[in-house]
Amino acid sequence: MNQNEKAKAFGALHRKGAPVVLYNIWDAGTAKAVTDAGAKALATGSWSVAAAHGYADGEKLPMSVLVETAKSITAVVDLPLSVDFEGAYSAEPEGAAANVAKLVEVGAVGINFEDQVVGGGGLYPAERQAARIRAIRAMAEGKGIAFFINARTDLFLAESDLSKHAGLVDEAIERGKAYAAAGGSGFFVPGLIDPALIEKICAASPLPVNIMMRTGAPEVKTLAKLGVGRVSYGPGPYRSMMEKLKQEAAAIYSLL
Repeated sequence: MNQNEKAKAFGALHRKGAPVVLYNIWDAGTAKAVTDAGAKALATGSWSVAAAHGYADGEKLPMSVLVETAKSITAVVDLPLSVDFEGAYSAEPEGAAANVAKLVEVGAVGINFEDQVVGGGGLYPAERQAARIRAIRAMAEGKGIAFFINARTDLFLAESDLSKHAGLVDEAIERGKAYAAAGGSGFFVPGLIDPALIEKICAASPLPVNIMMRTGAPEVKTLAKLGVGRVSYGPGPYRSMMEKLKQEAAAIYSLL
């Protein structure tokens, strides 16, 4: 498949009630391992890619390193690749689009694109974020790529008190509709784990909904029944792998 065919195939995997499952990767080696395990598509996690290079999350990783990581992944696997691009390393629509274009150039077919002000606190107003999405969509259309923009809202992730999540649902739904109208392809609501609230957002969203697995989240089969179209694992795989590495290393060093 050429890049646009991969992009279309990736989009088609997002089916309400039959979600695509993305076990997030962070380099070419993990891309090959997850591909060999039977994945239908690949997605990086920003926290994981940053940590693997010794950086904190939040666009602390140089963008050039992230682009090179994406390039190394597309060079060794044929599956569609989505890159967690945080806020696209630019507050301005034109800058965001130009930066995403760099990922298109190395073969990526989608991104996660969040509405939090990276490093600044708070979220962009919905209209401002929609303008940024429109710019990215226009860039992708200009390149003839059915690019998948997974529009992420950080409403729930920013609120650690789960009892307050119900009060955020209406705003989340409105943001999802605004992002869809601007050219978004999916709606990502990390931090949300309440089944009833997930079902409500899935029913109201014009876009396939992405849920991130975390402690307390429903299992994949349950999420499918709730109407979810995409399930991802965020930094979980990296943390699990690093813990296993530390345990094995500690066992060796304890014998010395």
